Amino acid sequence: MRAARLAGPKRFELVQTELPHLQDGHVLINLQRVSICGSDLRMYDRVLPEEQYPLPVGRPCHECAGVVVESRDDAYRPGQRVIVLPTTHNGLMEYIAEPAYRLIPLPDHGDLSTLLMCQPVGTVMYSCQRIGSVLGKRVVILGQGAIGLAFTQWMAQQGARQVIVTDLLDYRLEAARRAGATHTINPTKEQVAATVAEITHGEMADVVVEAVGRPETANIIWDLVRKQGLVALFGLPHDEETFPFRYNAMMDKLPTIVVTVGARTPDPTQHIEECVDLVAQGRLDLSHMITHRLPFDQVQRAYDMYSEKLDNIIKVVLEL
Repeated sequence: MRAARLAGPKRFELVQTELPHLQDGHVLINLQRVSICGSDLRMYDRVLPEEQYPLPVGRPCHECAGVVVESRDDAYRPGQRVIVLPTTHNGLMEYIAEPAYRLIPLPDHGDLSTLLMCQPVGTVMYSCQRIGSVLGKRVVILGQGAIGLAFTQWMAQQGARQVIVTDLLDYRLEAARRAGATHTINPTKEQVAATVAEITHGEMADVVVEAVGRPETANIIWDLVRKQGLVALFGLPHDEETFPFRYNAMMDKLPTIVVTVGARTPDPTQHIEECVDLVAQGRLDLSHMITHRLPFDQVQRAYDMYSEKLDNIIKVVLEL
């Protein structure tokens, strides 16, 4: 079967490999759509120790959807469409075998690429549940990649009084306005804390969402949140696992801090299932998230585009 793997720093190779062995309680899926997550770039953008290359076949990728080929679990049948959460982030392959509890059933109708977007958006829904009601509140969202844009959409739909977003790229800020942002800030053109103070008349944000995972965004939080406000940490460290932290600035604000990584919860499928239900009911449209669709053999181009943020990219889907 066809597969890809990261063979060196920012260098993919296409390979042929054997079909995975199917165990009891597992399901064999023919993957038909895969997409790139910002967390995949933590492997792609970094230069790993030489002995770690090539990475295992299929890595790094964990946003995957396809059709059941064979099932050794009564909950799934051949021909059924599913989202699958690869245990080892090895989704860059034509077939994958995973335990049934790592699957999310999909409706028989609807664009499979759009349904795949329920995976990342579902994790944002989980985070919004952890944050609680934002009705009438001032919210700042740092970063407007796919995850940040999903936060913007949900905060606007939940009735936030102000949805203030930041990003270094103007095309993403424009996408944020379409998603419901009331104010946009490009830190290369404006001073973020001063602009938030002006927008909120000095009250600052009731809620700040960090959706980037970089030192500069993690440390500006404390200049933006009001005293005893709420901070939601979503972004995973991108270039380095640890970095200096303005601990005293945090203590001055006495915030409630919520760490939200839906994929690491005891049940990583529930919030994705809830998102699928909303899409299936026609109550949630995620088609706007997909800006690019490419064939699987252009995996190198897809990761380069996503990493370097080329051609106004938001999400790219690879079609197998």
